[in-house]
Amino acid sequence: MKTLYDVQRLLKQFGIYVYLGKRLYDIEMMKIELERLYDNGLISKSDYLHAELILRREHRIEKEREDG
Repeated sequence: MKTLYDVQRLLKQFGIYVYLGKRLYDIEMMKIELERLYDNGLISKSDYLHAELILRREHRIEKEREDG
């Protein structure tokens, strides 16, 4: 797992599709859904940590892009 697309595919395996219309909001909602999957024991700790790091990186990049 290396990209935001990979995280989206992971969520898609559980029927979770996130589209709020703004990329930053999408990333934040993916974090929430990812945490729920992990808390319920549906994904491994390794997958959770990899996906979380990807989402953090993408969130930082998107925030920088918005702030100029």
